[in-house]
Amino acid sequence: MGDYHFVYKDVEGASTQWDDIQRKLGNLPEKPPAFKPPSFTPASDQDSIPKDKSFLDSKTEEELEFLEDDLALDDDRFLQEYRKKRLTEMREATMIVRFGSVVPISGSDFVREVSQAGPDVWVVVILYKDGYAECGVLMKCLEELAVKYPGTKFVKIVSTDCIPNYPDQNLPTLLVYNNGAVKANYVGLRSFGRRCTPEGVAFVLCQSDPVLNDGQGGTERSRDSVIEGVRKRLIEKVVKDHEDDDDGSSSD
Repeated sequence: MGDYHFVYKDVEGASTQWDDIQRKLGNLPEKPPAFKPPSFTPASDQDSIPKDKSFLDSKTEEELEFLEDDLALDDDRFLQEYRKKRLTEMREATMIVRFGSVVPISGSDFVREVSQAGPDVWVVVILYKDGYAECGVLMKCLEELAVKYPGTKFVKIVSTDCIPNYPDQNLPTLLVYNNGAVKANYVGLRSFGRRCTPEGVAFVLCQSDPVLNDGQGGTERSRDSVIEGVRKRLIEKVVKDHEDDDDGSSSD
């Protein structure tokens, strides 16, 4: 029969009086700290989180829609209205149409691309013909504005494709559409001042309606910012041109 050896172990981390004496004399290393399990923290209950404005601000569009039947919100008229407002703002931000260039269209495209563009889209149409220098000047201005204001739709169409027998002496002509109706028309390059510049064209377009859209959400604040920017750039352009004229005359 074989020999059996038993090894008896104390509780992990326990220390004898002898060990304590040896540690005081420096013969044994310091006693390791006793094991302590981490404290238990229960997972947060979503239903217990207070429903307030900051709670709604942190939600995505899908989560806000899901909260439509939340009884806690139904009991608070302000939170229910605020939820609807947040949904509207988020949907408007994603619905902003971005164009960014002057798109060529034909006569058969006109109704779909212009008249049916939608109530929130402003459309600027240039009637032109190749070989006319004045058409080229205005076209260059519109190409720059189309990049700067991608929320506005810019299209170009050969004048007689749009209006049969349209007089060439009226070229270029600019038509402004919104919600299927003509809101403004500008015949000839003279409509945009002595020098046709992108700043001057932008200023004329924004005089009566918020035609130009920078694609930042279409809010009232965004429109005001666009119009203020247009005015500022026009003033800067006029001042610069005036200074250039003075420099030219003084050098003669």
